[in-house]
Amino acid sequence: MDVVRMWSRVIRGVALAVFVGWLLIWIMMPTNTYRHQWLPKIRQKSYYSEYFGSEGTTLLIYTFPILFIAVLGCVYIHLERKCKDQNMQKISKSGRRFATWRRPAIVKGPLGIVSWTEVALVAMFMALLVWSLATYLHNSFVAEKEWEIKLGSAAFWLGIVGNICLVFLFFPVARGSPLLPLLGLTSEGCIKYHIWLGHMTLAFFSAHGVCFVIYWTATHNLSQMLEWSKTDISNVAGELALVFGLIMWATTFTRIRRKFFEAFFYTHYLYILFVVFFIFHVGISYACIMLPGFYLFLLDRYLRFLQSRRRVRLLSARILPCRTLELNFSKHPSLKYNPTSTMFINIPTISKLQWHPFTVTSNADSDADSLSVVIKCEGIWSSNLYQTLSSPNSAIDAHNQASLEGPYGPVSSHFLHFDSLLL
Repeated sequence: MDVVRMWSRVIRGVALAVFVGWLLIWIMMPTNTYRHQWLPKIRQKSYYSEYFGSEGTTLLIYTFPILFIAVLGCVYIHLERKCKDQNMQKISKSGRRFATWRRPAIVKGPLGIVSWTEVALVAMFMALLVWSLATYLHNSFVAEKEWEIKLGSAAFWLGIVGNICLVFLFFPVARGSPLLPLLGLTSEGCIKYHIWLGHMTLAFFSAHGVCFVIYWTATHNLSQMLEWSKTDISNVAGELALVFGLIMWATTFTRIRRKFFEAFFYTHYLYILFVVFFIFHVGISYACIMLPGFYLFLLDRYLRFLQSRRRVRLLSARILPCRTLELNFSKHPSLKYNPTSTMFINIPTISKLQWHPFTVTSNADSDADSLSVVIKCEGIWSSNLYQTLSSPNSAIDAHNQASLEGPYGPVSSHFLHFDSLLL
């Protein structure tokens, strides 16, 4: 078991080293050193790739490292499951060294509960954005004196910096991603990162679009808004992508999302059109920059689709006090999960498209053939479920139809590191 643990740490160390190198590329991208020295040398060896063509450089720099880390992450997860809960006391002692960084730094506010580690990561990411934008603007403003040209350059670089946010946007929402366990993260805990990145992405893209409209107006060139170039930047495609993004963005704010959750849920499917027109806007070669995160998301989405096609039998449903339900589903004895795992449930008789997450309340060791969740009925979906189950002729109870995704949770029982828990 010590050998397995050692290999697990080695793989994690290699993956983190590659990830740091990948981040270094993003830090160096705005500099003249990267653009005039590093990039030409890389292009000499990869630009005319026999298999990838002109996209070879982008795939080598931005795509391959993440896919390589994903492969290492799969091996890491496999090894961690083999040595699950072994040497827990040793891990607990070493984990306490960083306990302060995991404590909440912000409890109330628009960001939710944020630890000191997350504060540090957010600060570093914001520093990357500020550094990139400032460096791009400084290098482009040196030889320009007219404000219209400076505005056009600023509009262009705002879009480039927005792409940095877009690159990271899809990583947190890949529920089965092998990248998250390498960083000690879970899919449900990363949703807030997706929210933050989504706000920043659309803020930069909105500023990008507004500045270009002002620039075209000032230069009497508004006809550019109707240009759809087949070989260069397509402005119409970018405008359509921004419109779809703004529609999604409008429904993500807390008050709207909580009152009109279905509007928020269904408009989020516009991400498909957003990505399609984004690719038309910038071209496939540059779009490969955001390919790693989107590819892992699509792969995860396809695997979840395959899992959700199988109907799961609803063994029983109990109506508890305070408009609370307990659902018990059948499961295969080989399915193992850790406590605090999350499962997504879809019940076609309530909604064929909506999936809702719930914390698993059963134990994989003591309940080998069943899996349970407790649902508090507060929203429209859960209220409809409560009314359906309360009726004498329950359609769900008659057909026993439900689809599940997950459970998703930590690779190991990290909560055992603590001396006490507050539930």
